[in-house]
Amino acid sequence: MSAPEENTVEPDDTASESSARRPAGAVLVLGAIGLLLLGAVAGVLLRMPLEKNAEPEPSAVDIGFSQDMSAHHAQAVDMAGVALIASTDNDVRRLAYDILTTQQNQIGRMQAWLQLWGESNQNVDGYMGWMTDDHGSTGHHGGSTAEPAMPGPMQSMPGMASQEEMTALRRSTGPALDTMFLQLMLRHHQGGVPMLDYAAEHADTTAVRTLAATMSKTQEGESQLMTTMLAARNATPLPLS
Repeated sequence: MSAPEENTVEPDDTASESSARRPAGAVLVLGAIGLLLLGAVAGVLLRMPLEKNAEPEPSAVDIGFSQDMSAHHAQAVDMAGVALIASTDNDVRRLAYDILTTQQNQIGRMQAWLQLWGESNQNVDGYMGWMTDDHGSTGHHGGSTAEPAMPGPMQSMPGMASQEEMTALRRSTGPALDTMFLQLMLRHHQGGVPMLDYAAEHADTTAVRTLAATMSKTQEGESQLMTTMLAARNATPLPLS
């Protein structure tokens, strides 16, 4: 008596290959953001990399920079997320990924410091009020006046995209999306330069001065790259607002 034949189901190679080729950009972005946010939360629980017996207390510059640059970075992360998901240009997507991951990580560090300092994560009185001559810094990094001082808190920060521009970016597709992203991000980087240079010069804590200087160097390189990418697309940078 012969054994009954087993029914077997042949795998659908076409469906399997199709699944393998399916774009996973959105999943990758959400995963990256989730991991970075997890790292930011963990950073809050870690010791702040400042030895109190060797460093002065954070000044208004340290606190204000961490608050304002967190908000400034948040919009850059938002723009980069749009480009990473919607763009089909690998160079644009690579740049967007670098900006998203780098700046989300930096937000986590600044927010961790603010919590450990017992400060709020945002200044409700306006932006850049810490960029004044009477900021109370002890001037550990020299007394240069190269960076401009602000007359007081401002309602917006230079280089920030408007709600209308952000909506237009989200609705754009193809080469128009790539060009708009590069223009908005380049202007955004340029607008943050005064804050970065001022904090690198006047912050009291070594950690904030070092981070601000690192940000400035990184964004200078990215700005040069975006200027080149815009020229290759026969597009010009936006004026700094």
